[in-house]
This record gives sequence, C-alpha cells and structure tokens, in this order.
Amino acid sequence: MPDTPAPPPVILGDEPGSFPHGVLAERHPAIIRQVRDAFPYGPTVHHALDALLESCTKGVIEPLPADAHDLAHWREWGLDGYVGRSWFDVPWLWSESYFYRRLLDAVGYFGPGVWQGIDPFRPFKLAELDAPETDEELAALDALETRPADERARALLHGSLWGNRADLGFRLSDSGAAARDAVPALVADDSEALWALLPATGDTGTGTGTDTGTDKAPTVCLIADNAGRELIPDLLLAAHLLATGRAGRIVLHVKPYPYYISDATPADVVDALRRLTAAPGAAAEHGRRLWAAMADGTLTVRAHPFSAAPLPFTDLPPDLRAEFGAAALTLVKGDLNYRRLVGDRRWPPTTPFADVTAYFPGPVAALRTLKSDVITGLSARTEAALVAAEEQRWRTGGTHALVQVRP
Repeated sequence: MPDTPAPPPVILGDEPGSFPHGVLAERHPAIIRQVRDAFPYGPTVHHALDALLESCTKGVIEPLPADAHDLAHWREWGLDGYVGRSWFDVPWLWSESYFYRRLLDAVGYFGPGVWQGIDPFRPFKLAELDAPETDEELAALDALETRPADERARALLHGSLWGNRADLGFRLSDSGAAARDAVPALVADDSEALWALLPATGDTGTGTGTDTGTDKAPTVCLIADNAGRELIPDLLLAAHLLATGRAGRIVLHVKPYPYYISDATPADVVDALRRLTAAPGAAAEHGRRLWAAMADGTLTVRAHPFSAAPLPFTDLPPDLRAEFGAAALTLVKGDLNYRRLVGDRRWPPTTPFADVTAYFPGPVAALRTLKSDVITGLSARTEAALVAAEEQRWRTGGTHALVQVRP
C-alpha cells in the first residue's frame, strides 16, 4: 500500500499580507486598544497593556508569571519551546491563544486585585446581545412555532450555523461583514447525515424534552464558539434537540475564561438564558425551559481547561476523548473550533473531511462560517467555482458556510 501523504505544515503568521499575519499585526493591537478604552483601568493596567502591545508587534513571546495558576498547563502545551521567539514564527493557533491569555494577565483578570474575574470583553458581548437585531431574531420564533417539524429543524440548524457571523473578533477586522447578505448556498452540506445520526422520537413544541429521560435518548455534546447573538441560536438548537427527543441530554462546552473576544463562558450562557427569558412570546418559553433543563441536568455546561488550549483536537486529553467517544454526536461550532478539529494547516480544499477527522473518538459534525484559510471536504467543482468568482477571498470573508459530518 502507498504511504499516507504527510500533512501540510501548520500555519504560521510570518508571511506579510497573509490573513494570519494581519491578525497578529493588526487585529491584536486593535483589541488591546479597544479593551483599554472599555474600562477605567488604572496606570498599572495601562502599563501592562502597553507592554503587551510592544511585545506582540515588535517583541518576542515572554513566559507566564511564576505563580500563574495554569503555568503547568501552558508548559505542557509548549510554552517553554516558544519563549523568546517572535509571535509570528510559532504556530498561528498557538500565538493567537497565548495572546488572549497574556491579555487577561495584563488586565488583572486572574488577580488578586479589583479587576479579578472581570471579563474585559463583557461590554462588547452585552452590546451584541442587546442589539435590536437580537429582538428581531427572537420575535421570528413566534412564526416558526407554527411551521412543520422538519422546517423548524432546518431553520434552527441554519440559525446556529449562520449565527457565527456575529463573531465580534471578526467584525474588528471586517467592518463590512454585518452589512453583507449571507450566501444561501453552502460550500458543503451534510445536514441530512447530521439528522440521520439523531432521529427524532417526538416533538413537544417549545419544550426541552426533559421528560424523555437521559436513558431514552442519547447525549449530544455541543462545543460552543461565540457568546451573544450566536450563543442564543445554539441554545435554541439545543432546545429543539431535547424537545424532539433527538437528544436526552446536551453537554455544552464553553471556555473556562474570556477568550478570543467573543467566545462563550459560563457567565455568557447565563446572560443568554436571561435574554431569552426576558423576551416576549416563544423566546421566553424556550428560555424558561432551558433554565429548567439546566436545573435538572438535561442541559449541562462544562468549561474544561483544554477548551482554551492552543492545540488541535488531536491532542484531546483522556477525559474529553472518553466523553466525546460516548456521545451520539459532537457538534463543533465556529471557525476556531474547526481549525482545531481538522488541524490548522493549509490542506488542499479537496482533502476529505472524514480523513482529517478520523482520529476523533466519536461521530462529529462541524457547523462553521468560513473566516480563515483552513478548509477541507470540498468538491473540486465547488473549489473551482469559488476561486473563479472570488479568488481566495471566499476563505476568510464570512459569506460562506459549511455543515460537514463524519459519522
């Protein structure tokens, strides 16, 4: 048998003009400035933010403080091998993740001090959650309740998929993204395979299906991405899976601390549920039932340290491997999680999705809006059409999406 081709190298940020280089050189400094202006931080924090700005644009990677609570984790994740090197010369996935970890140090998130535990991105998340567009989206739930079950399922799946365009970090570098219409056709659509893995056993309308019992329906893991207007449709999709008996239990994986500006934390889950319960009509009913599902354990939130690790999912720790292996399906949301799922590499776009996810311990589905260069699982015809129409902009513009499944 022929040897399996070696995977392409991991993506770095060292190529001027590339998307990763722009994130490191332009987006990260913009984030520092925005966080600096969002709170009345004192001179100590301002000095630390200035030092981080200098480090990430002109300097080298510096170690964590000796008393950092997660120093052992970061050493396990490769820190000692990258200290002293340029941010642009190490794997892009790693340098992005470490930037956010150092940003939290700079603002005193891990304390002790007055800013301990205060999310530096919270004002942006709440503005997104409280936007008028959120009211419009929640109001649309009333009409959706009258539609046939398969139509509701399709609408909620696509709501979760395209909700990723609310990513706040993406908007910083692409201010026109919000004004563009979503492209209706997906570059890959395995929706039917997804539903086949989770057959419905009933439909209780707006209920979460908590009466189905975890012994009668499978567990679904949902690896969330962003907070705000994306997390709400994720929660509504979870409610639908419970209501229809497609899942007896949902385990929602979020970040253990603020990350990538808009990535969801446990506090963001609570904010989203409160937003739902405070809305009129069907949205409030969904919110109340999801709240009850958390109380009885049919909706569980996990914030595993590995959720904020700078590593691909090939390095899943044993406990997560066991959990995802036992699930009927793991739904992987968003662009960053897609990069972690398939590996942050410049795969040929026609590389089979099933091949690069063969290591994953159980059935997996990716719901992703395209905002970075990494892509797998396209047909040659689809790739050619995209390149002809948009050159390579289709990879990062946020106007294309995919649903990919590996049973």
